[in-house]
Amino acid sequence: MVFDINAARAQRLEAHGASFEFTIDGETFALPTELDVSALSSMKTLDQSDLKGVLGVVMGDAAAVERLFTHKLSVQDIRALLDAWRAETGASVGEGSPSAS
Repeated sequence: MVFDINAARAQRLEAHGASFEFTIDGETFALPTELDVSALSSMKTLDQSDLKGVLGVVMGDAAAVERLFTHKLSVQDIRALLDAWRAETGASVGEGSPSAS
């Protein structure tokens, strides 16, 4: 048997869609269903407490991250968002959820 990465990717995208959408204060944002492997290198350079940086790498859209952070977000809001994203897509950005410490 030969594992077909393209077929597996297509199946994942069909199951989860191309993005995970979320709203805050009526504004809609999106996280990708899948992360490019280059995101891992970018993540390594960030401190785990750099929530804006982590979301910047994941979202891949600096302007969207700036808009997102104009809303009053708590650490718990971001943790809940990333937990929901992980649960929906199976994606991960590291060992655990972000924390303020």
